[in-house]
Amino acid sequence: MQTKQCQSWSAQAFNQSPDSANQIHGDEMAQQYGFQGGLVPGVTVSAYLTHPAVAAWGLKWLESGRAHVVVSSPLYDEEMFDVEVSNTSQFEYSAKLIKPSGIVSATAEVSIPNIVKAAPKKRGDPFLAADFEPPKALPDTIRQLQQQGCLAMPYSWGGPHNMQTYLREHSDMPQLLDPAQGGYANMSFILGLSNWVLAANTYMNPWIHLETTSQNYAAIPAGTDLLVEMQVRDIFSKKGHEFVDVEVNVFDKNDEAAESVCFSSIDLRAIYKLRGQ
Repeated sequence: MQTKQCQSWSAQAFNQSPDSANQIHGDEMAQQYGFQGGLVPGVTVSAYLTHPAVAAWGLKWLESGRAHVVVSSPLYDEEMFDVEVSNTSQFEYSAKLIKPSGIVSATAEVSIPNIVKAAPKKRGDPFLAADFEPPKALPDTIRQLQQQGCLAMPYSWGGPHNMQTYLREHSDMPQLLDPAQGGYANMSFILGLSNWVLAANTYMNPWIHLETTSQNYAAIPAGTDLLVEMQVRDIFSKKGHEFVDVEVNVFDKNDEAAESVCFSSIDLRAIYKLRGQ
């Protein structure tokens, strides 16, 4: 099979969420914690690192691609950045997102595996009620979620959404992902689902998305209703911060079978409570 080679690329960062409920993406809160301004979402940084895969491998990446992304330094709105691709093979590459200062903001290992692990199955977790008020994120709260289980959330891909694009201009998106052309869900939205279901189960503000390992199983077409389930895998403290590891699986909401389509499985690591918070 002939494929394009993944290429390095450059762009201007776009903070789609300056008014997010997670106020670390707004200037005022971010500056209180020592940042220059609101943070570009970690899921958006991740999309920049997987952009070469979409450009080169197209639909095959959305249907079976894997990515491990670690965000190590903040990226700010309108900052220029380079994504440097290296160690490329037919369906694998390493990448760094580098700021003009030379600081590496994030790294990634991206591939289409020869062998893809079996897709997760839907558990049938209860849905979060419309009037549910999530408890404040504290170690005891997270442990309770780990022991008793989490609530599932419905979402939809299509229509106006702050994560419908990870570039300021829709026309700069790969055609496959262009919302103006009914494009498939992009990785900032797909990974964003892991953030939103976590935040729906426990109140965090501010909090920071750090790392994901994601495996795609099927592309998400426009107009798809989604069901998102979550499990807490681990909780720990480090350097005064409180961390949580969760597994999030994304299913077709309208397919009620236990063997319903799993679109993506995501392992997320986040700081749910910052030092001094």
